[in-house]
Amino acid sequence: MQSSPRPPQPLPLDGITVVAVEQAVAAPFATRQLADLGARVIKVERPDGGDFARGYDTAAAGLASHFVWANRGKESLAVDLKDPRGLAAVRALIAEADVFVQNLAQGAAARLGLDAASLCAEHPRLVAVDISGYGAGGPYADKKAYDMLVQCEAGLVSVTGTPEQPVKAGIPAADIAAAMYAFSGVLAALLRRSTTGLGGPVEVSMLEALAEWMGHPLHHAMHGGEPPVRTGLAHAVIAPYDAYGTADGARVLLSVQNDREWRRLAELVLERPELAVDPAYATNAARTAHRAATDELVGSALGRLDVDTALARLEKAGIACARLRDVTEVAAHPQLAARERWREVGSPVGPLRALLPPVTLPGGADPAMGAVPALGEHTGALLRAVGMSDAEIAALRRDGVVA
Repeated sequence: MQSSPRPPQPLPLDGITVVAVEQAVAAPFATRQLADLGARVIKVERPDGGDFARGYDTAAAGLASHFVWANRGKESLAVDLKDPRGLAAVRALIAEADVFVQNLAQGAAARLGLDAASLCAEHPRLVAVDISGYGAGGPYADKKAYDMLVQCEAGLVSVTGTPEQPVKAGIPAADIAAAMYAFSGVLAALLRRSTTGLGGPVEVSMLEALAEWMGHPLHHAMHGGEPPVRTGLAHAVIAPYDAYGTADGARVLLSVQNDREWRRLAELVLERPELAVDPAYATNAARTAHRAATDELVGSALGRLDVDTALARLEKAGIACARLRDVTEVAAHPQLAARERWREVGSPVGPLRALLPPVTLPGGADPAMGAVPALGEHTGALLRAVGMSDAEIAALRRDGVVA
């Protein structure tokens, strides 16, 4: 007799309430992870336009692409925190919440009494997160901290690009790093609370998060004496490990990790078996010393093939390889399609495609992936939940305190 299938486990953060006074990317992306895992996330925005990321562009069917990406599954409360009535309403929500997150300009949250230390002193079970650019102390504490500025300060730009030209990362790496450490910090603090009964502050700075991600170049420079050189798509100490053009205008990146793989590449892809034992190429040290000649050999061979043939030949030879895709091609990636990673989420302009979160919990409920909220979409319901009457809410709307 077969047992009946188990019902799916609930989402891990089902029952957790998060209040977030957030803007741009770092805090919103952190709280979106919480929302996807089942938390109720209340997003507090300015009534005069809301999170300024709403206005970055109109690429997502009229909505800002940053905002759509980082803010699904949230409830929007549009309120002026500088008005005592608006601040009181948010404080009432925080009193019932499990988590509070903010990434206002340095000192702004403290002036409102919404910094992590103040809130945790008032609400011992609360997990309160301060996300900043450079941390609460030190000479950089009050510097403005936008993503690309922090990429420069953390040294990421110095190791990204070509020998001639440093470049920024094409994604907001500092924001994402801070967001993911804030996300994991919240999970750790909630786990600790489950055993101690106490929440507590969580502090994350963009600089410190991205500096941690710089671990390999940092250790290379600190302990080896020299910072890594910028090499574009090439690897600094392995050859061949670069992107090469194909006959149809595409590019293929391949990586030869050891001399056995070089022999297979020479025999099966380059069709030059003598290169497998040629002293100028037989070892990685030799190939690196003769990098230009090595790249010419590989580039010439692949340049006679179309991209599909080149990839098939490399795969058959057991050589690690990849097609260089642009963003449009990633949106149509066959692996993402085969694994059914795309969903649709609601928004003020209708359904929009979105990727499933990359953490999969087999046997559990599907990620929440709620709708992207309109500015102030939930203001009335949230204010009524903290005891305001319709007449009081109407007065706040009339005075411009809420939207």
